Amino acid sequence: MIDRARRLVAVAAAAALGACGGGGGSPAAVSPPVVNNVQPVQVDLGPAGDYVNGLFTSVTLCVPGTSTCQTIGGVLVDSGSEGLRLLSSQVTLPLAPSTDGAGRLLANCASFADNSYAWGTMTAASVRLAGEQAASVPIQLVGASGLPETPADCSAGGTADDTVESLGATGILGIGVFRQDCGPACADASRVPPPVYYACDGSGCARTSVPVSGQLQNPVWLFAQDNNGFLLSLPSVPALGSRTVSGSLIFGVGTEANNALGSARVYVTDDFGNISTALNGATMSGYLDTGSNTISFLDAASFPLPTCPGPESDFACPPATASLSATNTGRSGASGAVAFTVANADSLFDTGNAAFDDLAGPDTGDFDWGLPFFFGRKTFTAIEGQPTPAGIGPYWAY
Repeated sequence: MIDRARRLVAVAAAAALGACGGGGGSPAAVSPPVVNNVQPVQVDLGPAGDYVNGLFTSVTLCVPGTSTCQTIGGVLVDSGSEGLRLLSSQVTLPLAPSTDGAGRLLANCASFADNSYAWGTMTAASVRLAGEQAASVPIQLVGASGLPETPADCSAGGTADDTVESLGATGILGIGVFRQDCGPACADASRVPPPVYYACDGSGCARTSVPVSGQLQNPVWLFAQDNNGFLLSLPSVPALGSRTVSGSLIFGVGTEANNALGSARVYVTDDFGNISTALNGATMSGYLDTGSNTISFLDAASFPLPTCPGPESDFACPPATASLSATNTGRSGASGAVAFTVANADSLFDTGNAAFDDLAGPDTGDFDWGLPFFFGRKTFTAIEGQPTPAGIGPYWAY
């Protein structure tokens, strides 16, 4: 097994510069019709058959303005990034590549915390999830043909996630707390852009600025309704895990009877999409991330538990299950302790199961509440600039 943490690096910080950058407009005078806002999700071994703690769903794509559509299963649901990224090998629709004003192909680079990356062309498609639809959404086709060699400042010596085997999924559905994957940092033509968007021609690819509207979009905020966030509901799992787990991704926060906040405590994020997490006297930047398969915290030198030997060294292997507690604090002052357990990863993997709530490992110094956090909870994600009954996003609530 390998740690398939999917927290975007650099991109997440850039996107945060656009936090709280807009609003959702005034409420409509007439309530919109009720639509199906429940998207089924499942934790299993994924389309490659080797993914532990991967949350997967199906996404329907359509050629904009047409009824020519395709449904793609095995897409990883990632609340730690923004934007829909699909392996080009899985897309059969005739989607035209996006270009800039000079006719150069537009490409996007996503760098992940596990030193892998996704490189591919930009295009546009209508995106359907449950009964919700976002029209003509900029998306990325990973590994698409026709692009020059991956720029060095994108690959950075890492591994390309351009196949089902390397990615462990057919794509990534990024539905984090921001509207776009980069925001104003990639739209400002007056400064050197970060290594996210590139303009490509026969001579190669160079970084470029892209207007916010042309960047990868969190499709949820583009829905006609239920567009201020979502609720993820996953059941609890036994100590040794489950082979599969089924749950629901419910769009909207406080917009329908099935997504009311109720007694959930609201943790407002900072401008970088983080809260504060304290453990054993250490305070770290914390975040909730369905795209990470472990609860990961502190660096390898400070990690309080022994890690597994050999290739599993990204996971914790305590001799007995450890009980820990960390305290989350939001920007507005809301605070609460979260108790969690950490089991021996080698023993968990030996079960052949896919879903574990007690899988953990070291991080680079942050506190990554990965998928184990979400089991047995109803967890809300509110998107930046979108009004909710508990205030304007971004925030998490549980």
